[in-house]
Amino acid sequence: MLISLFGFLHLPIASVAQLKAGVAKVNITNLDVGGIVKDSVYARALVLDDETTRIAIISVDILIVGEFLETVRTKLKNELDFMPGHILINASQLHTARPACEDIGSRIVNAVKEAHSKMVPVNTGVDVGYEDRISENRRLRLKNGKEWTIRHANPLPPDEEVAGIGRVDPEIGILRIDRKNGDPLAVIYNFACHPYHDSRQDKRGWQEIGTTADFPGYASRVIEKNFGEGIVSLFLQGCDGDVTTVMYKDVDNPRDSEPLGNMLGLSTLHTLKKIQCRLNPELKVIHEIIELPRRTDIPDRLKSLEDEQEKLLQSLRGTSLNMKTFVPLYIKYNIFSEYPSYYSHRYLNEKMTGRNDLISLDEENRRNINKYLRNIYTMDKLARIQENISILQRRLAANESANGEPIKAEVYGIRIGDFVLMTCPSEVSVEIALNIKRFSPYKYTFVAAHTNSSSSNYIYAPTSDQYNGEAYEDSNTNLAPEWQDIYEDKVKEILSKL
Repeated sequence: MLISLFGFLHLPIASVAQLKAGVAKVNITNLDVGGIVKDSVYARALVLDDETTRIAIISVDILIVGEFLETVRTKLKNELDFMPGHILINASQLHTARPACEDIGSRIVNAVKEAHSKMVPVNTGVDVGYEDRISENRRLRLKNGKEWTIRHANPLPPDEEVAGIGRVDPEIGILRIDRKNGDPLAVIYNFACHPYHDSRQDKRGWQEIGTTADFPGYASRVIEKNFGEGIVSLFLQGCDGDVTTVMYKDVDNPRDSEPLGNMLGLSTLHTLKKIQCRLNPELKVIHEIIELPRRTDIPDRLKSLEDEQEKLLQSLRGTSLNMKTFVPLYIKYNIFSEYPSYYSHRYLNEKMTGRNDLISLDEENRRNINKYLRNIYTMDKLARIQENISILQRRLAANESANGEPIKAEVYGIRIGDFVLMTCPSEVSVEIALNIKRFSPYKYTFVAAHTNSSSSNYIYAPTSDQYNGEAYEDSNTNLAPEWQDIYEDKVKEILSKL
């Protein structure tokens, strides 16, 4: 027994895998094209390794990942033996016309290599922040059963036609990564909102109003300057397909995303400071490719919009007014509604003498004002319908050239301790993220859209219910409504394996 006990005591004790992490940040602003740079754009890299699994998570201030994804994967496979399926690149979906620097792929590779070379043992912690002041759902539910997307490309409907709006996701999914001595090393924060507050509808925007990384860039700067020296803060864009910044169409003030970014950054910091990190968090990665069906309803959708377009055209009515005469009349008849054409004493004098010249003039002007207003609202609707018809025609051509081949989409499931992240490459509606959070067995589950997005899968991904709205998101997609069930079933499967 003593011999057995002696031998047992000398058996090697199995070591627990130690999670290591390294971070780096690189400026990817293209300075060769001129224009104003108010705030630089960056790529931020985080490498995690627990001796059995290694993954690179990269956050980039850009619209779409695109072609440089394969460049990054190939170089990291050759230079660091990185598994291509363990490289995750999330685009913030930055709406700026400034071209990306030509060597963006190489700069990202160098950032990952730097992060890999600086890995240290770490602890992690997770929590949920909250920010509901900077975002709103941009799909308006109309009283006629249709929906209308808030965009610069078309006007808004009359207020009296709006019945309601959709939801947003105010949660900030936060992963805190600390060195063993408790000093912060990195932060991942996930939030869903279109970052195009500083953009313009035309391509001169970055030259005239300046390039910024929009609210995610300002938020990351707030976190990095205030949470710890040398930390890197990675923003992962969420399901922002139908979520935009508040006051997006404000015409009374210059567009400035810095206050919005400051609010998001401060809200993230508020929660970050309360997170307690723990030892040896589990690291697990599941990477799969799914096939999503292409829609077949575009001809019917085009027919519906064209019929509505013709009906609206037939509703236009002639009026003697033009813009020059309408504007002063509209102002006058709304400010001085009782006596718009002259002072009150003339109306009283006409009443005393049995005349009604001014009253008749007012009735005629009001009829013409109302007809002109109806024409304006009709033209607003026509402009929106024409835009959606044009988009659907392009989507129809894309589907026809693909000969019905399904759309391939990469899906990641990542678990870092209690932090669980699911991904999708497309521009996903917020209800999808809310669904996943509801059915996930994990308390801290978050969703990052725009991940490893390419020219083929960078498309809107509305919910199956939204296809009946005939709005922008359900026009600007090649996906069939069935995509939602296929994707969510795959997410459930991956979650069960994490």
